[in-house]
Amino acid sequence: MANKPTAAFVLLLIGGIFVLLEGLALSVIGALATLVFASGIGALAGILGIITGIVMIVSALMINTTDKSKIKTWSIIGLVVSIVSLLGGGGVILGFLLGLIGAILGLTYKG
Repeated sequence: MANKPTAAFVLLLIGGIFVLLEGLALSVIGALATLVFASGIGALAGILGIITGIVMIVSALMINTTDKSKIKTWSIIGLVVSIVSLLGGGGVILGFLLGLIGAILGLTYKG
């Protein structure tokens, strides 16, 4: 059985799911509020949350590959995107924290 950074994968994946779900909720609420108040800031924050959530999930999946040279690269991408996800709400901060911890675990992985 291959030695993989399982904790980093799981934490970054769950964090990405939280950020993605919050982004979807913000997009729907922002779109509805745009109809009433004519301001699209909430929808833009939701779109940012959707994009960062998807990139966090992709980086978690790439961390779980057996190619060890990709683990550090995708951990750095996951770390940066986790920090950027704060602009879109950060998945109720829980997604940001899980993504941050998962990315750090991926960076410190010695396989």
